[in-house]
Amino acid sequence: MNKYGTILIVDDNASILTAMHYLLDNTFERVLTTTQPEDTLKLMAQQPIDIVLLDMNFTLGVNTGNEGLFWLRTIRKQHPQTPVVLLTAYADVNLAVKGLKNGAADFITKPWDNDELVRKLKDVLEMQNEIISLDEMEKEHIRRTIDHCHGNLSQAAELLGITRQTLYNKMKRL
Repeated sequence: MNKYGTILIVDDNASILTAMHYLLDNTFERVLTTTQPEDTLKLMAQQPIDIVLLDMNFTLGVNTGNEGLFWLRTIRKQHPQTPVVLLTAYADVNLAVKGLKNGAADFITKPWDNDELVRKLKDVLEMQNEIISLDEMEKEHIRRTIDHCHGNLSQAAELLGITRQTLYNKMKRL
């Protein structure tokens, strides 16, 4: 079984970190954990991290998710290519939407389902690794432009900045 790279789990509850470590040890080559969100950037500077699983609340009695959103923005600013999955026991739709708008790759609630958690993390990493060829991008752009022009090839060619004959030739390859 191919293992995924390195995951960093950030949660103030040591029991959660222990459970996550046991759960994810078979899926990831390395499972790093910290109870201190302040250590996240330091750890990320010391070694490549492929994905971060980040709790939303770190202060006892505070359940707003604002701490997690702060650290999400901080991580995304310093490491924009590293996906961050949010983890919280106090999930609500508004918090999930805020997290996603701030760049979270996904959102997981506590208590979690082990299989679903592993699947979500794998899906996020696989989407990161999905590379689309230039030919595929061009084909999709041409299709969308033709759809936008309701099939009018002259208008589509003009929008694409190519001749109608060039568009015909490209369409043959679609």
